[in-house]
Order: sequence, then C-alpha cells, then structure tokens
Amino acid sequence: MRLIPFVSACLMAFGVAQSAMAAPAPTTRLDHVLLWGRNIDEVTSIMSVKLGFQVRPGRNPDGVANRYIRFGDTSFVELLGITRPDPKFDPGMAEDQKALKAGPGSRTFGFRTTSLDTIRGALQTLNYAVTPVFSGPEGKKVGWHLFAFDKAPLSSNTFFIQYEADYAPDQFDPGNRDDYRVTREHPNGARELSSIWIVSADADADRKQLEKMGYGHAVPVKLPALGAKGFCVPVGPTSLLALQPDGEGLAAQTMAKTGPRVMGISLGVSDLGRAQRWVERGYEHAVTTYHGLNGESLAAPTLDDLGLTIEFHAMKAGALACSGAKS
Repeated sequence: MRLIPFVSACLMAFGVAQSAMAAPAPTTRLDHVLLWGRNIDEVTSIMSVKLGFQVRPGRNPDGVANRYIRFGDTSFVELLGITRPDPKFDPGMAEDQKALKAGPGSRTFGFRTTSLDTIRGALQTLNYAVTPVFSGPEGKKVGWHLFAFDKAPLSSNTFFIQYEADYAPDQFDPGNRDDYRVTREHPNGARELSSIWIVSADADADRKQLEKMGYGHAVPVKLPALGAKGFCVPVGPTSLLALQPDGEGLAAQTMAKTGPRVMGISLGVSDLGRAQRWVERGYEHAVTTYHGLNGESLAAPTLDDLGLTIEFHAMKAGALACSGAKS
C-alpha cells in the first residue's frame, strides 16, 4: 500500500478499545509490518532467494519503493527501500530512517479493524493524541482508511487501519480469485502471520499501554531461545509480544543495534521441514529447531540482513493466540 505523507511509516492496524479496560473486538488482528531494507532490490532478494517468499510488486513514488509479501490469512509484510539519492520522506519515514540509522529493520506495525471510527473515538476519550483519518491510495479508488498517533503510545510506532472489502493492492484484476490465491502461496510454505514481537528496555510499560488501549489478558512469557522475557498479548487470532532482553541473545543484540523496534515476526508454515531446508540452503548452515510459544519453531538468522528475526513454526489448526504461553 502506498501511504500518504505523514503516516506512511506509522501504518499499524490496531484493534478496538472502547474503554480503558475494554476487550478488543473480535474483528481486530495484527495486520502487517513495514520492513526497511538497505535498498529495495537487496531486501527483495533476501526474502525471495534466501527465505523462500513470493514478493509482489508495489510502487516507487518519490524515491521510496514498496513491495509485498502476502499470506493466506490476509496479513502481509510491506518491504520498503530507497531508490534514489534524494528521496522524499514523510515525517514517519524520516523518523524511521533516523532511528534505524539508515539500516535495515522495522519500527512500525499495524492493527486491522472494521471499527476504525469507534476505535479513534475511544482513544480520544482516553486522551491519546490521534491523527485525523487518512484514506488512500492516492489517485485510485479508495481502498483503506487509517489513523496514527502524534506520539506513539508503545515503544514501536503503531497505527489503526480499515480496508474496503474489495481492496486488493497487489492485483491488476481484483476479481481474479485464482490470482488472489496463488499470490499468497510461498515456496517456503508460509501461510499466516501469527505474532509480531516488539522489544524495549521495559516490556511492562508496553503491556500497561496495551491494557489501557483495550488489549488485556497479557500472559507473562520467558523465551530462552531469543534471550527475552515479557508478555504475550492476544489480538484477535494473532498475538503481540512485548519483550525485553533477558541476558544475552537476540533481544539484547537487537536493542544494541538501534534500540526499541520490531524485533521479529512469527509465521505459521504448512511444512516446517520445508521452511527449514529453504533457510539452511539460503544461509548455507544448519538451523536448529526449538519449542516456542507456537510449538516447534526455528529462527532464521536474519538479524544482520533484515534487522529483525523471522521465526517459522508449524501451523496448528484452531490454536488460540497466546495459548502456548506459560504464566
């Protein structure tokens, strides 16, 4: 999706919060992350060749190109990259680039809802400084509406987004159901976005903000494989992990690079063995599996390449968000 100036790097589709302690609406879920590469061709090559994703074309206005990795559950990863020496950044993009030190990584993710106006009104009641609602894409039939925050309430940037029912930005023919299906099938078997991980020095501060916004029921978690601890917060069928370093490991390494950010994402795959073989072939060394929050999992060694970690896990039919977390 091409976002309008001011909010393009603030895209996060959050769930509904009707009071300080209200539960999110069932239609709320995590939607996508914005992932910056060193340049658009490099990040595309890493995602496709090393990791086995199908990358879909996007646009290249004002010197910042985007591309998409879409999943069968309608979630996606949006890839971003600078394509000329003098790109035109909106304030959110400029903030991301400064924090990421012009390197790869993500500081922005989105929550999707079907009740955008309700959520915005509720957050205003809770004294959050929210932006007006913006719609896009520019120059085309309106496909989405969103708002962000003048000051991010979490340690990573966030926004709320609502889509029109027939919006399909990566398809020339939205009526082509076969095209819709095949664009969401990946050689590595990835089918769904199950969780987004944010990391900071104070996971409990993020938990408290999420609870105030209407996302309660946090479950304490300790993740030795990632060197992290914090909380798993259900967001519809997905989960948001609010983490902080716990000794040495990926969380501490991530924080050391650029501070608070999106540390990683978890993706459900139809065949974990296939994903493992693809990652091992792409990175030319063995990758061990471990028992994570979503069951048997593996972490691709992508921190240096992408600035975040991509975890693959075997899909579980009917699994509830945070059901694998231990309190």
